[in-house]
Amino acid sequence: MDSQIKIAFLIRSLEYGGAERQLVTLVKGMDKARFEIAVFYFYGGGALEAELQNSQVKTICLQKRDRWDIFGFLSQLLHHLQQFQPDILHGYLSTSNLIALFLKPFLPKTRIFWGVRASNLDLSQYDWFARLNFQLECLLSKFADRIIVNSQTGKEYHLQQGFPARKMTVIPNGIDTSLFYPNIEARERIHLEWGIEDNKILVGLVGRLDPIKDHVTFFQAAKLLLSQRENICFVCVGSGEESYQNKLQVFAEELGIAENVIWTGMRNDMPAVYNALDIVTSCSLSEGFSNAIAEAMSCGVSCVVTDVGDSAWIVGDTGIIAPIKHPEKLCQGWLIYIAQIQSQKFICQGEQARKRIINNFSITRLVDRTQSLIRRSVRD
Repeated sequence: MDSQIKIAFLIRSLEYGGAERQLVTLVKGMDKARFEIAVFYFYGGGALEAELQNSQVKTICLQKRDRWDIFGFLSQLLHHLQQFQPDILHGYLSTSNLIALFLKPFLPKTRIFWGVRASNLDLSQYDWFARLNFQLECLLSKFADRIIVNSQTGKEYHLQQGFPARKMTVIPNGIDTSLFYPNIEARERIHLEWGIEDNKILVGLVGRLDPIKDHVTFFQAAKLLLSQRENICFVCVGSGEESYQNKLQVFAEELGIAENVIWTGMRNDMPAVYNALDIVTSCSLSEGFSNAIAEAMSCGVSCVVTDVGDSAWIVGDTGIIAPIKHPEKLCQGWLIYIAQIQSQKFICQGEQARKRIINNFSITRLVDRTQSLIRRSVRD
């Protein structure tokens, strides 16, 4: 048997987020006989840390104190990497990608992989640090050995920004369908926790509280729906900056829908949360590959999504597509599903959504494609 390939992944944290969830899913599924894996992360305390226990994956928390803890952090990271001697150092997201490339001169035998997981970014929505990171990524992308993008739309966008086509490979996300599956008991438990009556229909938006997720349009569509239907409740799952959440809550009050909105914050029991929802909505202004959409579909929940990133491709003919910033179209999509909620057709729609994820976006596909690319890169 060939010797193990050593691969080190670098990510900001193991908090519950889309990129973090995908990294944990990937490393748990990789062949430990062929790959020795270590995950390095800046900040500890993340909800996903426990999932890597007893998984034959090394985890090294670098205990970074804050954004400006740079030299001590880099020194510690380099020390651990030189001990591990990875064949591949794989960054996840902009900051990790840049740090991985910065360390390349100190790890001359290590190939640098970048993980790119966004598309069509509106940089005006982010601070100067995020804008600078992205500009540096565009400038330095030619020095990475491989760049893995999780969406076709993301690849096309980054090509327009100057990323090298010959180094880019699209590997869509993989969904753990054994974790995300229809579960009536979980649905009932969450409904009891939230105080939901049996006749209520729950429309949910799952995503961090960030302008890119466009909660504003979600609430505008909610107001339209409530003017036509009763017994509707809207659920916002995710966390963000307190000031932005306060702004959104004030906006919901101004629209007169605050009593119909549940704010759950970040949840560590997302399979149960998806099962509690009747319709999942993504009205994002930009996406790469949306985990929230795919995970909801895997739980048998139908989705109304905006036509951004690979969202339309993910749902296929099992969901409803709307243009961005169009509350009327979102509302129309919800009304279609609400009319079907009690019908066999709606149940079949959820079954078809789950089947689409199983057939197209499985963990096996994610792992096989990633491992194959790594093996080819090491042989080159």
